[in-house]
Amino acid sequence: MATTARVSRRYKPHEKSKLQRWHWTGKNTQGKSVSGEHIAAYKGEVEQELAKQGILVKNVRKKSNLFGGKGKVKPRDIMLFARQMATMIRAGVPVLQAFNVVAESLSNPAMRNLVQRLAEDVAAGASFSEALRKHPRQFDRLFTNMVAAGEQAGSLDRMLERVATYKEKIESLKARVRKAMYYPVAVIGVGIGVTALLLIKVVPQFESMFAGFGAELPAMTRMTITLSEMAQQYWYYALGAVIGFVMLMRQAMRRSEAFSYKMHQLMLRLPVIGDIVDKSSVARFARTLATTFSAGVPLVEALETASGAVDSKVYERAIRQIREDVSNGQRLNFAMRSVNLFPILATQMVSIGEEAGSLDAMLNKVADFYEEVVDNKVDALTSLLEPFIIVVLGTMVGGLVVSMYLPIFEMGNAI
Repeated sequence: MATTARVSRRYKPHEKSKLQRWHWTGKNTQGKSVSGEHIAAYKGEVEQELAKQGILVKNVRKKSNLFGGKGKVKPRDIMLFARQMATMIRAGVPVLQAFNVVAESLSNPAMRNLVQRLAEDVAAGASFSEALRKHPRQFDRLFTNMVAAGEQAGSLDRMLERVATYKEKIESLKARVRKAMYYPVAVIGVGIGVTALLLIKVVPQFESMFAGFGAELPAMTRMTITLSEMAQQYWYYALGAVIGFVMLMRQAMRRSEAFSYKMHQLMLRLPVIGDIVDKSSVARFARTLATTFSAGVPLVEALETASGAVDSKVYERAIRQIREDVSNGQRLNFAMRSVNLFPILATQMVSIGEEAGSLDAMLNKVADFYEEVVDNKVDALTSLLEPFIIVVLGTMVGGLVVSMYLPIFEMGNAI
């Protein structure tokens, strides 16, 4: 009786709580030691589930998530959810039952909790798209519009499959752009870190050794020692200034629309990197517009969805201007030309698509072309940067090493 009371206090199904990952150990019906993981809201829920399977529980503990805290819903989780739901619905499984099956297969507690909330809304009488619209941070306009179109046309599985394919392509494109932007920064950052470590920890050891020589040190060595002294005294100021600058820039971009627009404008003007960001924005615009328009979403509403998917304030403002022109009766290709931002090839292919009545197919071809352009440019940038970075790092680290060994070489020559 007391045990039942304790379990009921720990596990109350009618109360909403965040799901957690639990690690358990125990013995099965054959007396063998077994262990595993289970996702649940309460410890008592885990114990009850294991008891149903005939497992004698020895220990149940909450498993910490070192990399994600309580867990976050990532774009990959949404993509996997769309793919799994499409498979379930195509197999003839009812939507509500499909939610439950998908929730059981998810390993991310945050995503599983989200799917269960969707299932509760659908069970309460909401449609699939209405349930999705209650979570705009996880499910964007494209996802909800596609699901709504699929519900109306009776092709929900096909629409979910399109959403999953779209998100796979967009995430792949994002990864290429991140590679172009983060790779040189990461390598240069490592080089600066190694140089700072040498100046702060290694050079002072040589300095104390040189103090007993009683001879004038070479100019290069004196300069390195001066840099070392400055690094030892002011390294934390420099580190604090860098962190403060980054945080200040992020806050300014979040709070000021004008400043954010200027920074995105500046990014598009950067050599090589700017061209990659520019072409990736065109590809994302074309892919989003093609996906939504082919699903039966009106062009004006599809443009609204595309404006929020490009991840560039410059293109976002331009697409909103295009949307306004199209809503006033102008053709899409003329509206794209008027903003003077899109490549001529893209506008020409859109024009051909409008005339032939195959706008979605042409937009997909535009997206495929510019995704390939981005991929080739990222590979070329990586190939060009590698020798440059090696030279820079070699000069920085090699210069420090040579400057420290010059006095030793000169002493050997004198002897």
